[in-house]
Amino acid sequence: MGVFVTSVRPRWSDMDAYGHINNAKTVTLLEEARIALLYAEAERHGVKDMLAGMVVAKLAVQYLKPLVFNGEDIRVELSVREMRAASFTLDYVVRGGPTAEFQVTTKAETMMVPYNVAAGYPRALTEPERDFLAGFRAGGNGA
Repeated sequence: MGVFVTSVRPRWSDMDAYGHINNAKTVTLLEEARIALLYAEAERHGVKDMLAGMVVAKLAVQYLKPLVFNGEDIRVELSVREMRAASFTLDYVVRGGPTAEFQVTTKAETMMVPYNVAAGYPRALTEPERDFLAGFRAGGNGA
């Protein structure tokens, strides 16, 4: 599989006074892309453990170019860079622009931790989760 690619549609309210997607709203769009991978795509592959709890332990965002609001979807590419017993790192490449040409505007990473919500503490990745995530291993994006 390699890289998971999804489209996310920014809302008019995501725009700042300059016609760009606000930096904080960009983080929300990353969340929507992450949900598409870790919940919708994982469930489609029969991996339901992630639905029980997954938290962001670290977030880093590199804004390379303004993400211009033009009413069109942006493209988000996600890949798994690192997997440990109880965490994994997702890399994001966000593409968008004022035209149909998708330019890289943002790179980001999140360290994700599986979480036992009922008990209130982190848990180890299950074997089905590890197998699913391994399918999206790719080179890092340097964020």
